[in-house]
Amino acid sequence: MTNQASLNNKVSLERAEEGFELRSGGLLIAGDLKEGSYRYEWGGEVIIRRARTEFTADGASYAVTFAASHELSHACGIEDAFGSGMEVQVDHRFSSGLTLTNTFRIYEGLPYFLLQSAVRHAQPVRSNRIVPLTVKEADGGEVAFPGEEAPLSLFVPFDNDKWVRYGARPLEEAIESYEVGALFAPRGGDNALVAGSLTHDAWKSAIHFTGSGSQVSGLTVYAGAASELTRDTLPHGELVGEDIRSPWMFVGSFSGVEEGLEAFADANALLVPALPWEEGVPFGWNSWSAVGGKLTKDTYTAASDFIKDRIQDHGFHNEGIVYINFDSFWTGLTEEELAQAVQHVQDNGHRAGIYWTPFAFWGNKPEQLVEGTNGQYRYIDLLLKDGEGNVLPDLDGGLAIDPTHPGTLQRIDWQVEMFHRFGFEYIKLDFMGHGALEGQHAAEHIHTGVQAYTYGMNYLHQKLSASPAGRRMFINLSIAPLFPYHYAHSRRISCDAFAKIEDTAYMLNALTYGWWIHQRLYAFNDPDHTVLFKSFNQEPVTEAEARSRYHASAIAGTVMLLGDDFRLEEAAERVAAVAASEAVNEIARAGVTFKPLRLSSGDEACDVFLRRSADGNAEYVAVFNYTKESAVKPIPLSLLGKSGEDAGDGEGGDEAPAVFRNVRTGEVYRTTEDGVLHITLAAMDSVILQVVSQ
Repeated sequence: MTNQASLNNKVSLERAEEGFELRSGGLLIAGDLKEGSYRYEWGGEVIIRRARTEFTADGASYAVTFAASHELSHACGIEDAFGSGMEVQVDHRFSSGLTLTNTFRIYEGLPYFLLQSAVRHAQPVRSNRIVPLTVKEADGGEVAFPGEEAPLSLFVPFDNDKWVRYGARPLEEAIESYEVGALFAPRGGDNALVAGSLTHDAWKSAIHFTGSGSQVSGLTVYAGAASELTRDTLPHGELVGEDIRSPWMFVGSFSGVEEGLEAFADANALLVPALPWEEGVPFGWNSWSAVGGKLTKDTYTAASDFIKDRIQDHGFHNEGIVYINFDSFWTGLTEEELAQAVQHVQDNGHRAGIYWTPFAFWGNKPEQLVEGTNGQYRYIDLLLKDGEGNVLPDLDGGLAIDPTHPGTLQRIDWQVEMFHRFGFEYIKLDFMGHGALEGQHAAEHIHTGVQAYTYGMNYLHQKLSASPAGRRMFINLSIAPLFPYHYAHSRRISCDAFAKIEDTAYMLNALTYGWWIHQRLYAFNDPDHTVLFKSFNQEPVTEAEARSRYHASAIAGTVMLLGDDFRLEEAAERVAAVAASEAVNEIARAGVTFKPLRLSSGDEACDVFLRRSADGNAEYVAVFNYTKESAVKPIPLSLLGKSGEDAGDGEGGDEAPAVFRNVRTGEVYRTTEDGVLHITLAAMDSVILQVVSQ
C-alpha cells in the first residue's frame, strides 16, 4: 500500500510500507526502510546506491543499517531562504536506546538536497564523528558517475598554511577534501558531484572519494575530521548532549564543477551571508614583504609618501582610499613613533592598518604576564593544552592560545582598545588556525576546536566592529581556516606569495580552484602582498615577473596591497612603471574575480583566466607564462563563450576575426582563420586583454 503527498507538481513524497521516494524534478531520494539505506539519483545518470549513515556514541561505532527499526517519522512542506520544498525525517532506532535521525530537505528547481544527521538519546552521550552519507563498495554501495574518462577528485584545503595547494587528483590518489569536495569530469566535462558542509560552528568536516580509474568505490561525507592538514595533533573533540547534530550537508549533481562549487558557496551564503563591505576593493601597502622584522617608522611613512606622490594619480586607489598597513614587528616602535606614523599617513589622506595574532603566542617565556589582565593571568594559563594538561606542540613556531579563556578575552579587550585609540582602520589577523585546534578548552560548554574558534572570532569581531570614533575596521584574515567565513571581509586565498613567478603561479593555483570564494563567502579574495621588485628575503625579479604578479593580483577579486620597500630607488622605479596602469587598476577596482578557463588534473595553476559578462561572454582574458622561456598560448575562441561561426558579420559570408586589446599597451590581437587567438609571451610574462569585438 502506498500514499502520496505532493507539495506541488515539482516536489513530491511517495510513501510505501518498506520505503519512500522524495522527488524534485530529476532529483530523487529513495529510502529503504527495511534495511535503512538510501539511494540518490539525478536524472537517472549520477546515482548513489545503498548509501548509509554512521556515527560514534560514547566510544562505540554504529551504522544505521544495523538499527532495530527504520521509520519515516515526519514530513512537511517548508518555505525558507532556499525556496519552497519539503522536509522529511527518518528515525533509525537502536536497541540500546540510541536514535539516529536523518533530516532531508529538497527544494523546487534545485539540483541538490540538504541532509543533517542527529544522534539522540534520553541521556547525554558523546560523539566526535557523524557520517551523514557514506557509500562502500564492500557493503554493496555504488557511485555511478557517467562519462568515458576517469573522473577527478577535488582537494580543497582546510586552511592556507604551509604552502598547501588546491588540486584535482585521479581517484587512486584522492585524499579527503575539507568542508567541500567534488568529483568531476576532466577538461570541462558535463558532470560534477559536489558535497560539502553548510554550517560551520561546531565541526570540522571532510569529503573523501575513493576508487580506481573510472570506477568509484567509495564516498564519505562526514563531520569529525582531524588530521595533519587540519593542523591537529589530537582527535576531533567530542560533542556532548541528548541531541548531537552534524552540520547541514549539501549534496548535488551539476553540469560542471564550476557551477557546483558556486552553488555550494551560494547555499552557504543563504544561511550565513558574507560580512558586507561597501567601500570597495582595498588598495595600499603592507610592510611584511618589504622589510620583514626590520620595520621602522621611516619605512612605513615612505610607503605612504610614495603612493601619494607617484602612483595614486594613476588609479592606485579606490575612491581616494589607500591603506598603509603595519605587519608583524610593529611592536618594535614606541607608542610615540606609532602615533607619529599614523598621523603622517592620515595627513597624506591615507588610512592606517595594523597586524595581530590573537590566538598565537610567540614568546619564549610563557610565565610572563598577559597584557590587559591586570596581573591576573600568565600566558601559560592561556595556552591550549591536551587532556593531560600538556601544552600542545607549536604550530609554525607559535603556541596556540585558547580562544575561550577569560584571559584571552581580556587580552582582546586591551589590544583592540589600543588599535581603536590609535585610529587604525584595517587589521590583518594572522595564524588564526591556532584558535581552531582541538584541545581542552577553558569554557566548559566548548568541546571542539571549531566551537572554540567560533566563540573567539565572534567576540573579536564584536570588539573590532565597535570603534568609539565610528570608524569601520576592514578585517582581513591571513593564515586562517576557510570556514567559518563571516567574521572577516577578506581572507588570503593562499599562503605567502611575493614576487617570483613561482609565487604568482602558486597564488593562481588557489584562484584556479577557489575563485568561487570571492564575494560569496568573503567580500574579497586576498592575493597577498603584491611585490614588484624584491621582498626582504628574495633577490630582485624581472619586470616581466613583476607584471605577472600585478596582473595576478588584479584578477583575483581582490585586495591590492603593494609590498616593496620604496626607499630603494630601483623598487620605486619598478613599482611606478608597473602599478601606474590605470586600465589594470580599473580592472582590480571593479572587484570582480576572473575564473579559470578550464580545470585539469594536478595542482598547477591554470594559465588562462576569464572575466565574463552577465550573458556569459568573455570581457577580459588574462594569459600567463609561468615558464622561464618564451611561449605561444593558443586559445580557441569557442572556449571564450563565443562562436567562431558568428564572430562577425563580414561581407559576402566572410567572417571577421575577433579583436582583443592589450589593456596595458593598447596592442591589438586578432584571431586566426581557424578561430584561435595566439598569444606570444616572453619568459614569465603575462597580458590582460579586453575583448573589443566578436
